[in-house]
Amino acid sequence: MTDTVPGLLLPDTGGEPVEMGIRAEELGYEAAWMGELWGTSSIVALTELAVRTERIGLGTAIVNVFSRTPAVLAMTAATLDRSSGGRFTLGVGTSTKKAIEDLHGMDWSDPNPVRRAHETIELTKQFLDAEGRVEYDGEVFEVADFPSLDSDVPVYHAALGKANRRVVARLADGWMPHNVPFPDLAESFEYVAEHAREAGRDPEDISVAPYVPAAVADDAGEARDAVRGHVAYYVGSGRGYERAVATRFPDEAAEVAAHWRGDGRERDRGAAKAAVTDEMVEALGVAGTPETARERLRELLGMEIIDEPMLAIPQNAGSAMVERTVEELSPDRL
Repeated sequence: MTDTVPGLLLPDTGGEPVEMGIRAEELGYEAAWMGELWGTSSIVALTELAVRTERIGLGTAIVNVFSRTPAVLAMTAATLDRSSGGRFTLGVGTSTKKAIEDLHGMDWSDPNPVRRAHETIELTKQFLDAEGRVEYDGEVFEVADFPSLDSDVPVYHAALGKANRRVVARLADGWMPHNVPFPDLAESFEYVAEHAREAGRDPEDISVAPYVPAAVADDAGEARDAVRGHVAYYVGSGRGYERAVATRFPDEAAEVAAHWRGDGRERDRGAAKAAVTDEMVEALGVAGTPETARERLRELLGMEIIDEPMLAIPQNAGSAMVERTVEELSPDRL
């Protein structure tokens, strides 16, 4: 038995995230995390959860660093932390070029997403808990003469590439990797640790909170297919995710991405999903019958490198699979 307790990324499958968050608290999950792309504001939903729950941690996983200024992020984090009695964690990331340019209408490359992440995290943290009045002169942001909010809210960053992991090392309180194969997670974090030490920080102060794609069904193949679809979507949609998977599965990741995007061939998302091998599913997530999935999850929870895992149920999972996975992999059953 491990002391590590999983959190739950509230599924974005057309249900009601607040009710699922309340259920997650009842089932013993450590935290309820919520993503944000399009359709539901994670901040509004988490605010409702803050007043309707008592124990469970609350966090964004993730909000992007483009569509809200550091000042808005800091005010939001401080307010949610007060509303929840100190249970909130602000998880941020760069999102993808598709989301930032085609949804938010912003320039992904101005000046570049890593620089924006660095300055957003640095300035948000200063607005939250710096001493005195905040002054900041950066490449993206320049602010002057406003007081900090005297609020101690952890800020986590969903970083994959080396430049973004250096941002984690220098500034963030936690690292939220997604699609880094679990056998390679410790080695990937060692890069963070090395640069944290160079910056005068203790790597032990940086929490590792990976996404854990998870699916449970009586038919193990059905569960693996759900995780297969999850991996194919991310590998095909973002170069960073593709590169992360390619650290262990270079040929397979390239094949998945080529099918998904139609690189040099007809676009075929079914073929992309089929190109995700069982070995990839095993290295990147948890899938199987209730018994085998729980066994695999216990293995991951026992990894020394993992501090705050969050179960992420694939969007292509049906409502019955979502409910089954949340129940069968709940801390009360582990």
